[in-house]
Amino acid sequence: MSGRVLIVDDEENHRKSLAIGLRLEGFEVLEAANGEEGLEVLEREDALVDVVIVDLMMPGINGLDLARRLRFRAPQVKVLLTSAYHLSPRQLQRADVGAVGFVPKPYELRELVDFLRSKVGSSAAAVH
Repeated sequence: MSGRVLIVDDEENHRKSLAIGLRLEGFEVLEAANGEEGLEVLEREDALVDVVIVDLMMPGINGLDLARRLRFRAPQVKVLLTSAYHLSPRQLQRADVGAVGFVPKPYELRELVDFLRSKVGSSAAAVH
């Protein structure tokens, strides 16, 4: 069984390529093009999502706002923030969004997969 990941990113090419890469690594992947859509997906699927990968810079509900909402609506879901803009561990802590981490873009898929597996445990082992 693989971990279930929701990718929330308004950059379609990035979101789609990340989804393909994670699927090839054995993760089940859901996608949302913005914060509002991400919340809708989680309302339907929240008990089944392990990690939400959230881009910080999105129109409408931005990544920090989405992470704050998730912290209260679905506290069991881990949030991983990503952005081309760097966010230090101190800034992440001050943002008080409950995120498990921050991975700056661009990142290596292997780095992200290893991070995800460390956060969702052995249930995220790749399916072969």
